This record gives sequence, C-alpha cells and structure tokens, in this order.
Amino acid sequence: MKLCLLACVFLVFLCVYVYTGHIELASAPQMGWGDLGVFGQPSKETPNLDAMAAQGMLLPNFYTANPLCSPSRAALLTGRLPVRNGFYTTNAHARNAYTPQEIVGGISKDEILLPQMLKKKGYVSKIVGKWHLGHRPQYLPLENGFDEWFGAPNCHFGPYNSSIRPNIPVYNNSEMLGRYYEEFKINRKTGESNLTEIYLMEGLDFILRQTKARRPFFLYWAPDATHAPVYASKRFLGKSQRGRYGDAVMELDYSIGQILSWLQTLGIDNNTFVFFTSDNGAALISAPNEGGSNGPFLCGKQTTFEGGMREPAIAWWPGHIKEGTVSFQLANVMDLFTTSLALAGVSPPNDRTLDGLDLTPVLLNRSHTLQNRPIFYYRGNELMAVRLGQYKAHYWTWSNSWEEFKKGINFCPGQEIPDVTTHEQKEHTMQPIIFHLGRDPGEKFPISVLSKEYHDVLSRISPVVEQHKKTLVPGAPQLNMCDVAVMNWAPAGCEKLGKCLKVPKSEPWKCDWPH
Repeated sequence: MKLCLLACVFLVFLCVYVYTGHIELASAPQMGWGDLGVFGQPSKETPNLDAMAAQGMLLPNFYTANPLCSPSRAALLTGRLPVRNGFYTTNAHARNAYTPQEIVGGISKDEILLPQMLKKKGYVSKIVGKWHLGHRPQYLPLENGFDEWFGAPNCHFGPYNSSIRPNIPVYNNSEMLGRYYEEFKINRKTGESNLTEIYLMEGLDFILRQTKARRPFFLYWAPDATHAPVYASKRFLGKSQRGRYGDAVMELDYSIGQILSWLQTLGIDNNTFVFFTSDNGAALISAPNEGGSNGPFLCGKQTTFEGGMREPAIAWWPGHIKEGTVSFQLANVMDLFTTSLALAGVSPPNDRTLDGLDLTPVLLNRSHTLQNRPIFYYRGNELMAVRLGQYKAHYWTWSNSWEEFKKGINFCPGQEIPDVTTHEQKEHTMQPIIFHLGRDPGEKFPISVLSKEYHDVLSRISPVVEQHKKTLVPGAPQLNMCDVAVMNWAPAGCEKLGKCLKVPKSEPWKCDWPH
C-alpha cells in the first residue's frame, strides 16, 4: 500500500496519497498565524481548518523559510534554505526578492525538487495554482518533476495594458489556456472571481483519477486568492465579518473541507497525509481590507520578526496522527520535503545539504521532540535572526527604509518598537537583541544584556550561528537580473489562441529590490 501526499501550503495542500500513501500539501499565500479560528481569530470563519486541526495535529511553532513568497516555495520543494537553492539576490544587502514576470532567473537546474524524488516510488505529481519559481519555459513545473499543472507562473497582479506589460497566463500543463483578467476574470472592483472554485475542481479531479488508477500521488494545491488583490467567488463575497480578505479565507476554508471530505468519500483518507500552511506572514501593508492577521506576533510579510515568518500549520492523517494533538516542536516548510520523502520510503539526496528534518517521529509519536533544532531567519543574503528553544536572537534588525516608509509602505502598522522595528539596517552581531518568545511572543521586551539569562542564552546560540555560517555554501543567486523581453509575451500555446504578443528588445538590468 502506498501513501499519498497532499500538501496545503500558502495555502498549499501537500497531499501524500500513499497506497501506503498519498501526499497532499496545501499552501495559502500570505495567510497569517492569526487567521484561523483554532488560533483565536474571533470571527470563527474557518470551521473546516479548525476541524482539520481537531482531527489532526496543530503546530504553533511552524515557520516559513523566508518572509516572501517565491523563496519560501523554493525552500518547500527543495528542502533547502533560499540562500542555498539560489532564490535570493545579491544586488543589495538583506533584500527580499521574488519572481515578477520581468525576472530572468528561476529555480536552478542544480536543485532536486520533491516531485522528482517521489517519482522513484511511482508517484504522480500535480501542482494546482501559483508556481512562482520562474516563468520562462525551462523553469516551469513540468520541467521540474511535476506531471500535471493547472495554474499560473506568477501572481495575479493586473490588469495590464498588453502593449506595456502582458497579463499573466494560466496554464493547463505545458500550454496556456488564457490570461488573468481576460479569459480568467478577476473583477478588481467587486473582487469576484471563480478561480478558487476552478482550482478546487482541478484538485478533486486529480485525486479521483489517481485513486481509480490506484496510483500514489502528490498534490501541491496552491491557490492565491488571499494575496492582494484578493478575490472570491460570488457565493462567498460579502459573507465575512472581515471584509473581502475574510471572504477569500472562507472560500479557501470551504475548499479544504471539500478536499478532505473527498478523500473520505473515496476511502483513501487513511492513506493520505495532508499538510496545510502558508508561504509567509499576513501582509499588513494590505490590511485590513486585503490583508490578514498575525495574531500576537510582531509585524508581517517582508520582515523577519515573528509575524513575517511564523505560520499556521496543521498535519492531518487519520489513523496515524492522533486526533486533537498539539506539538510545540520547532519546524519549518523545508521539513515537508524530508518528511514527505520519509513517508514515501524515498532516501533523501546525499550529495547536498538539506535544511529540512524528518518530522515523522513528532507526527506519529506526539511525545517525541527533535531537541536543539534552530530556526534561521534570512532576508535575502543575510542571516537576520536565529531561534533556539524559546529564545530568539536578532543579529540584524530592519523593517523597511525611511524612504519607503514615508511613501506609506508600513510593514509594522501600529507596532513600532524602538530600536527593534528600525528603518535603517542595524547590525547587532556583537550584542544580539534577544527575546524569550514564550514570555514575549510580540518581541517587545528585550532581555537585559546585563542579566545572567542573556549570557547563558548567548553561549548556547553563538556556536549554532558560527557553525551554520562556517559550513554555509550559498547557491548562485537567481534573482539578480530583470529584462522586459522575458515577460509573458508569447507563452507556449499562445499561437493556438491568437494570444501571442510582440516581444520587445532585450534590455537587461539589475533588479531593484527596495525591501
């Protein structure tokens, strides 16, 4: 019997469907830790995710690998920090970078992705939704281990004037079906779009086909409705107490409920490992109308404070993960790579450093913990902070520049902490700012540098940081160069649809990453 993997991250469903198994990962974009009822959201509008937690395991200390979307997704699928897999920039110090459609690079050919590894055990893999690891042909999902894809290579920004910038294409496998705002409507005024409904149907159909064929599968379900500009289908618009963002969350919650119910109807729930999480913290810059909540944590997306990188996380596997359990194990999205391989019976690659750990002892034996496991908080090419146990040490602090802040871009609205949420990049390497996240989850009260506690903690964290830096071999940065000529002017399949646009002259430049 194989195990199926279903991953929900950002929202991503990582469904591991195993005969012994299937794997499903579900990932929701920039959903915050505080967006779920089970984490205390007062509107209680996520009944299906709350039920998923009640039937499985909640992980309150779960982290993404970066406070921005593309690097986090690259980390999930490679099991490696963005600084190792190349999803960072060296154009400026400690800058977040991602894959807008003018980016030249994408996931490196030297990286091994999760679906490539799962093929060794006969897994069929599909991604539904946003890819975000490069949109040029060599970087797309079917060139990197996935057997099927329905979704888009980039975020659903737009609409654009096609003479200046093309609208983003939506693909079915290797050819485009149309573009956002054209064939795939998103009404920016009302927020209406049926994209999440389409993504749900694609996921359900894939699960059904693999079940009938008795094939183990991996489903990576990555809708992007909670990313600004947020959208929801007509039946959900205006339903939430939280406005349009809440409408999008309610539809995603409903969709996850439908997927879990489908697994039960097909009788494969006991063979399917499902994991739900997010790619980065809620985008407070878009709140309250189009952004979520990070609960008690400081700041949000784009920052390495807790609100930028601590994520909602739920593991579900009936008959294997004990119902209603909570694990305070420190864990991150890269662990899903290693854990999925372990569940599928695949040995991890031994020719590279992996940053993900196998969480199966934690998931299947709830009393087990992986001791002294650090969490590294990177922003671009800089290690900003490290968590070990309950303690977090900041070696650099920065929210965003004064220049951007004065334009109204605020990643920490209402949460300015003197000498912490700084608008200049401040180095604290010689004397890190240390917080106890159990007593102070909002990172408001630094531990006194004169205290014995500070020096005891520093003596434990410093060797971890030194060893990490000593052994780190950064990958070649993939997010340095931009060029208008590489935008989605003429994707595969555009000829059949009459949707090809004129490609402008190539004029590459170094991308400007302000944050």
